[in-house]
Amino acid sequence: MILRLNQGYEKFENILVEYIQFFDTKGKDFVIGQRNQIKLFDLNGQTINIKSFKVPHFINKIAYKYFRKSKAKRSYEFANKLLELGIGTPKPIAYAEFSTLLGLEKSFYVSEQLQCDLTYRELVEIPDFPDHDNILRQFTRFSFELHEKGIEFLDHSPGNTLIKKNADGNYDFFLVDLNRMEFHDSMTFEMRMKNLCRLTPVKEMVAVMSNEYAKLYKEPEQKTFDTLWKYTVDFQEQFYRKKRLKKKLKFWKK
Repeated sequence: MILRLNQGYEKFENILVEYIQFFDTKGKDFVIGQRNQIKLFDLNGQTINIKSFKVPHFINKIAYKYFRKSKAKRSYEFANKLLELGIGTPKPIAYAEFSTLLGLEKSFYVSEQLQCDLTYRELVEIPDFPDHDNILRQFTRFSFELHEKGIEFLDHSPGNTLIKKNADGNYDFFLVDLNRMEFHDSMTFEMRMKNLCRLTPVKEMVAVMSNEYAKLYKEPEQKTFDTLWKYTVDFQEQFYRKKRLKKKLKFWKK
């Protein structure tokens, strides 16, 4: 096992090793998906979460062992880089990898558990969510800040931004699910709009985001809306096309 601990957590190495080694039988279930699982643990009075990534298929086992960084390692490194750039994300604690000569087996990412008030998903699913317009506009400014810093969050989707109301009544934003991210010296207008297209299929929300983003980027509002809406429609069509294809494949498997 390879275990990398963030500064200040070295004294907890033994207990973290125990949590990781006995992940299947310890901890409190938080997210149990088909691919990945997240469980909550206590670390000296602090709640932490440990994300267990699915064992990769044979080719990726070799790739993640010898040619590419594992999802756990990328999550850890990207989290530290985001914090260096002043972008919110739950504090990274550690990552661990189990491998053999044949390649990577299990990998784990450990971070603090952040209690949030909502995610972007609530804004999509609850049109009359309190302070909806203000949160959406502040979220758009947060996304603009990402783009200005050259951060292309490839999983910029509804459940991957945690939102907390702070003491002055404004909102703080924290990125999660970090293993797919690219960093650029600068981002073009097209790259920025494409990066926002997975967030919502609601045209009224796209209009609000376009209005706010256009103020910040100094592009005409209509051009901003037309570009973002085009990418949004393209993404939705692709998403549901894949969904229909998966349904057909599952039917034939039966």
